[in-house]
Amino acid sequence: MDTYDEKFDFRDERNLSLVMDFYELTMSQCYFNSKEKDKEVVFDLFYRRNPDGGGYALFSGLEQVIGYVQNLHFTNEDIDYLRSLQKFSEPFLDYLRHFIFTGEIYAVPEGTPVFPYEPLLRVKAKIIEAQLLETALLLALNHQTLIATKASRIVRSAKGRAVMEFGARRAHNFDAANYGARAAYIGGVVGTATTFSGEKFGIPVLGTMAHSFIQSYESEYEAFRAYALTYPDSCTVLLDTYDTLKSGLPNAIKVAKEVLEPMGKRMAGVRIDSGDIAYLSKKIRKELDRAGMQDCKIVASNSFDEYIIKSLIEQGAQIDSFGVGENMICSRSTPVFGGVYKMSAVKKDDVWIPKIKISENVEKITNPGYKNLYRIYDKESGKAMGDVMALYEETLDEKQDLTIYHPMNSWKNKTFKGGTYQLRSLLQPIFIDGKLVYDVPSLGEIRAYAKEELAHLWDEIFRFEYPQIYYVDVTEKLLNLKLKMLGDIRHES
Repeated sequence: MDTYDEKFDFRDERNLSLVMDFYELTMSQCYFNSKEKDKEVVFDLFYRRNPDGGGYALFSGLEQVIGYVQNLHFTNEDIDYLRSLQKFSEPFLDYLRHFIFTGEIYAVPEGTPVFPYEPLLRVKAKIIEAQLLETALLLALNHQTLIATKASRIVRSAKGRAVMEFGARRAHNFDAANYGARAAYIGGVVGTATTFSGEKFGIPVLGTMAHSFIQSYESEYEAFRAYALTYPDSCTVLLDTYDTLKSGLPNAIKVAKEVLEPMGKRMAGVRIDSGDIAYLSKKIRKELDRAGMQDCKIVASNSFDEYIIKSLIEQGAQIDSFGVGENMICSRSTPVFGGVYKMSAVKKDDVWIPKIKISENVEKITNPGYKNLYRIYDKESGKAMGDVMALYEETLDEKQDLTIYHPMNSWKNKTFKGGTYQLRSLLQPIFIDGKLVYDVPSLGEIRAYAKEELAHLWDEIFRFEYPQIYYVDVTEKLLNLKLKMLGDIRHES
């Protein structure tokens, strides 16, 4: 393990190396048996559709990719298991026994808004090394990008009101709960109810009481009183165990007046978890204000998503913060992100040969070649105007006019006048020659970066219904290459 840069060590305590599709191993043995087993290839990881029909996705999960690559090795137990399958030769198993990643990985920084078809991560490595990464890369990035995107949508719908992640009990497993909370924090939630995520990632943890707490006491008042005495500086009580307006709210006000205020303390908040949330919040706000408790916050939770929160705000609901569970942690409305990992180039005689995957389904035709990705910013407004994919050897000059083309149609193009735009290379080096070279930011830094980057997008991209489509185009050289390859393949067939 002395080949790793120990300054940044994100390896999972578990050995997850065999978390891969079996065909990665069967294909790799074929490569191993070939005289070209050490040939270099390039793979692109990208996706085809934004979740929920939205206008963007929020890239997340890179830190877990780093940890997987750092720890990718095969133990004696792994080798013994693979041997027992009677599918692999001893020379190949010995290769796996001494396996270590020596290639190159470039990726978009976590928290970057991203769009369909552009490479979010690029692997350049020997073919076996690149192939064995496939499942783990997709697993980490698909999951967290999905949840971060959903969280971002929900946070945006709240229009500045705090959103809390409450979804652990609905997550698909322990890892989904913990990494989902991490992704949601990148997406803008203020904290999580998942305590382990607080410990592991430094996310603020939040939570007060359940209905069972109140039911365990002889009366609702006694339950509220016990909680207030234990947490006088942060007392938030749940109102809807019995009757929100006739029981919960009067008892909350009584405890505030009889227990907290004599101590010089204030009731921090009340929470509602059922019923007509808009109606109840208005009634609660009126009664709290009448009792001189204008500073008491109203927290609501009840299977919320971005559309329900948007509707509640439009109805004038008096809610200060939202707790969101299953609709965020599972991205229930669109539970699959759909990232893919496709070969784009093979090196032969020191020349990169572009590769393309074709399909009768146009959206599944890949963009060939060893590529870079750039974001185009308007100099005057600072807004992102589009992204462009270019072949690796191309040099783009901000002083010159830049015309970008739809990836399949030359007539669909847009020209940016030289001197009016700025280019930013989105793919950053993560691993070079198998060594981690990336200065991995803290989770708080990633969260702040995501907020900053989202501010560079036009408001029209954030519409929940029929958002503006963001340009993800190609240079003329890349378009011509793609069309020529398609034409040649059709001619040959």
